[in-house]
Amino acid sequence: MSAGRRDPDPREEQVRRMLDGPHPVVPPDLAARAVRHGGRRLRLRRAANRTAGWLLAVVLVAFLVWAGVEQPWATEPAQVTPPLEGW
Repeated sequence: MSAGRRDPDPREEQVRRMLDGPHPVVPPDLAARAVRHGGRRLRLRRAANRTAGWLLAVVLVAFLVWAGVEQPWATEPAQVTPPLEGW
């Protein structure tokens, strides 16, 4: 056996036979169906993104209103003990 020659791979031969064989018939309306399906998916994705954006905006506004009312950054007033009398 020479160095440049190798045995054919059975899987490669099987793939060659499949590619050389008869090809299935493509439906004539395949492109139109693909366009409809893609358009539907695009509309659903846009609607989902729009809904997520509105939801994010509502959550942000609710957080800002809560922060404005509660003011969590403000410290509580110090508890001062009453003066001792009678010492």
